[in-house]
Amino acid sequence: MTQRGEPEAEDPHAVRDRVQQLEDELEEAAIEAELESGRREESVEAAKRHVAWRMVRVSLGIVITGFGILLLALPGPGLVVVALGLGVLAQDVPFARRLLDRVQDRIPRNDDGNLPLAAKLTLVGSIVLAIVLSGISIWWSFFR
Repeated sequence: MTQRGEPEAEDPHAVRDRVQQLEDELEEAAIEAELESGRREESVEAAKRHVAWRMVRVSLGIVITGFGILLLALPGPGLVVVALGLGVLAQDVPFARRLLDRVQDRIPRNDDGNLPLAAKLTLVGSIVLAIVLSGISIWWSFFR
């Protein structure tokens, strides 16, 4: 403690070393869990790759689901995009499978159980439009 009652600042090298130690412990725990519960990877490298793919799938699923939630308020096929995002998440997150079943029950379907043609066209058109507008926005912001 200093004279004014403020805590002493820690050595930056000690903080960096502690953060590195925590990162290493987290990585070891993730690899150990993957080796025990994953697809029975044969090596640590295979387990690392599988953990990386899980992180990519979960991140992508969260982004797609979030976009679908936005489409619930905006024009577009919100429930279908939410179902798509939950489908990606359901591979790795247990509650996403249960939520996906509930969302799929709310998507309107024909008598034969398929999406109506208008819904398919709306879905494809909305996705294409979102990609094109995102591309234009990125070009306008960074490359013009």
